[in-house]
Amino acid sequence: MVITESPLRLRRRLRRACTSSPPIPPVILGAECADLRSVCGRMISVVSTVESVPRCTGIPAPSLYQRIRKVLTRDLLVTLALGQVLSLLICAIGLISKYLADDFHASTPVFQSFLNYILLFLVYTTTLAVRQGEGNLLAILKQRWWKYMILGLIDIEANYLVLKAYQYTTLSSVQLLDCFVIPVVLLLSWFFLLVRYKAAHFVGAGLCLLGIGCMVGADILLGRQQGLGDQKLFGDLLVLGGATLYGISNVCEEFIVKNLSRVEFLGMIGLFGSFFSGIQLAIMEHKELLKVSWDWQIGLLYVGFSAFMFGLYSFMPVVMKRTSATSVNLSLLTADLYSLFCGLFLFHYKFSTLYLLSFFIIILGLVLYSSSSTYVAQDPRVYKQFRNTGSQLATDPPQLSAGVLEPSVTYTSLGPEPGDEHPVRVA
Repeated sequence: MVITESPLRLRRRLRRACTSSPPIPPVILGAECADLRSVCGRMISVVSTVESVPRCTGIPAPSLYQRIRKVLTRDLLVTLALGQVLSLLICAIGLISKYLADDFHASTPVFQSFLNYILLFLVYTTTLAVRQGEGNLLAILKQRWWKYMILGLIDIEANYLVLKAYQYTTLSSVQLLDCFVIPVVLLLSWFFLLVRYKAAHFVGAGLCLLGIGCMVGADILLGRQQGLGDQKLFGDLLVLGGATLYGISNVCEEFIVKNLSRVEFLGMIGLFGSFFSGIQLAIMEHKELLKVSWDWQIGLLYVGFSAFMFGLYSFMPVVMKRTSATSVNLSLLTADLYSLFCGLFLFHYKFSTLYLLSFFIIILGLVLYSSSSTYVAQDPRVYKQFRNTGSQLATDPPQLSAGVLEPSVTYTSLGPEPGDEHPVRVA
């Protein structure tokens, strides 16, 4: 006989059977009731025995190797690899900019960005122009042209400030101070994208910034940051301004590529970027272009810069859609180290073991940050429908106006309700 019933109900049923039976002759009552009570006692003891059986604890604890494999998943390794590809592109862009500014005295940051925007226009804007339906170029311009115009101006000036800073400060200073983009992205993601972080994310970001601190300490010990005077301060301010604008641009990019389209973002950036950078080029740098001593070497540097910049712009939305703006910018911190390692051969920098230490600290911070997922806060309109703190839902939620999508909430309970009882199986 198999009984599937909660313990409390089983006890109550057995107690009623023992005490509330119909009138029985006194002679039979004593024997039968004794037998019935003995049966009740045995059944209740069985239930108590079932309740008191401990759960199985014979599963061995995972080994250190299994724990590492659980953290270093394939998706995590792919994410880290994609971020390092972006870092190598940033490193190449920084080295070419340093060569143009120092060796060839070519101070043309707007022209360098203009070449990149022209490539984006030729590839992605023309793709939008031949599309049909809502993804067409004209349809996008009718709906949100002014938003992309502001975003294009922000992106142009971010590139201009950072590229201009190479003329006044060192390569390492540009890429070290450029990490200011990380707190900017964290704050903007928190308030505008409603992204919520866990303790592991803040610890991981802190480790990445600690790695940057190790590089700064190595530069100070080697004396590479001294002797630049007021020009260095001006260059550092340009980097901080550019990093702030980069943070705004990256958060907007994350929102667009995750909710709209990667091609739409790049196409509109190519359209407005080429237009406004062309105007800025004609006003500010037409004389600088005439001063450039054009030859095949400087031409090759401009072509290389445009190719790497185009690759960065095209590939970054792919990585950002997979991860986030914060994760991408943390991955780009290793570009500082790649530039320093290249500078050992190209600019004859001195080597320090702190560079290797900082590299491993940054990678550790990236692993820690990427090992835990973020979550997005709920739409604030939802909470107006559920003002009671209990589990009961509002019977008459407020009606939304026509054309406004009503947010929905799905409540999932992983445990039993307060009034439910655990079923027990007694054999």
